[in-house]
Amino acid sequence: MHKRIGFGIMVLCLALNAAMPLPAAAATEGGLAPEARSAILLDADTGTVLYEKNSDESLPPASVTKIMTMLLIMEALDEGKISFDDTVRISEHAASMGGSQIYLEPGETMTLRDLFKAVAVGSANDASVALAEHIAGTEEAFVANMNERAAQLGMKNTHFVNPNGLPAKDHRTTARDIATMSRELVKHKDVTEFTRIYEDYLRKDSDNPFWLVNTNRLVKFYEGMDGLKTGFTAEAKYCLAATAQRGNFRLIAVVMGEPNPKARNREITRMLDYAFSQYNNHVVYRQGDSIARLKVDKGLRNQIDVRSPQQFSILIKKGEKPDQYTKRLEWEKLKAPIKKGQRLGRVVVEKDGKAVSEMDLLSARDIPRAGAWTLFKRTVKKMLFLPEEAPISEEPPA
Repeated sequence: MHKRIGFGIMVLCLALNAAMPLPAAAATEGGLAPEARSAILLDADTGTVLYEKNSDESLPPASVTKIMTMLLIMEALDEGKISFDDTVRISEHAASMGGSQIYLEPGETMTLRDLFKAVAVGSANDASVALAEHIAGTEEAFVANMNERAAQLGMKNTHFVNPNGLPAKDHRTTARDIATMSRELVKHKDVTEFTRIYEDYLRKDSDNPFWLVNTNRLVKFYEGMDGLKTGFTAEAKYCLAATAQRGNFRLIAVVMGEPNPKARNREITRMLDYAFSQYNNHVVYRQGDSIARLKVDKGLRNQIDVRSPQQFSILIKKGEKPDQYTKRLEWEKLKAPIKKGQRLGRVVVEKDGKAVSEMDLLSARDIPRAGAWTLFKRTVKKMLFLPEEAPISEEPPA
């Protein structure tokens, strides 16, 4: 059969410097996902584990692998290394991928946006490799980046061999590690604009349009579901990393090794229903909220506005009152130079003297050390009791 399929249904193989994960398993082992080989359910904001079953068992993840691929793409986009408008040329290697694909041809070009859509919606193996090559030069270099990022995120039981999840020796991860990278991915708000798509076209205005259908049927049928990634191989069985949000409350649920798609969807639904029925989240800070203004000793900017890098909340049982919790801010002594991403302090929420949620507070930009003349003028002003220069406010973090 010719590789270019003009019109048809693709066969699909089926994320604080964040809040610190604080385990609080509340459901009985095996009760919510009895047919899954492993599973985990957690609150995306705090990382609190609400249910787990064999969550550290190392297993093949199939196309759920693509969560890390999408994470590296989103981070490269944020850093300005790539753009959704980039034109990507398809290599012979990328076009040779089997399994779930959009039937790319060697030498064909496609925008990065459409290739990302093919990965997020259609789980396209060929598009995953094309993007990996575009970002890192080679698939091998990209896979090295995947493993490096996994280590940075504390994914201790993960090793990637490829960016798409096709069967390979030693390509393994765990439900807990999948939840960790999923939690990191959903910090990038743009990603769910793709993963929530149920159906769409590629090459729509060409002679060979291609129909994408999301095999995560729950994005259409489960309230609040907007991602993330399904996976299937004969060895991995049916896997799903799912996320759903209602109001400000976002959950991440992962199952691996389900016997069939119905069991996979049923048990993900059961896990999410359990959490939404039993818990609420109370928002402490929204992304970009001003938290404090701190002095920077010897900085070119003499003060820095500290803002919440993301939504920060606490998880509470329904019927519990938020005023049972207290908030505490801790600060580092700041001396220039300050680097973008440097830790400025942290916010800690406690109940009965025990920390239940934490978030690191980071610098949104570099602040170089002031020059000798600037420091001299500041010293003179202090000696003469003159007001210091007006502080320069920082822009909120992206």
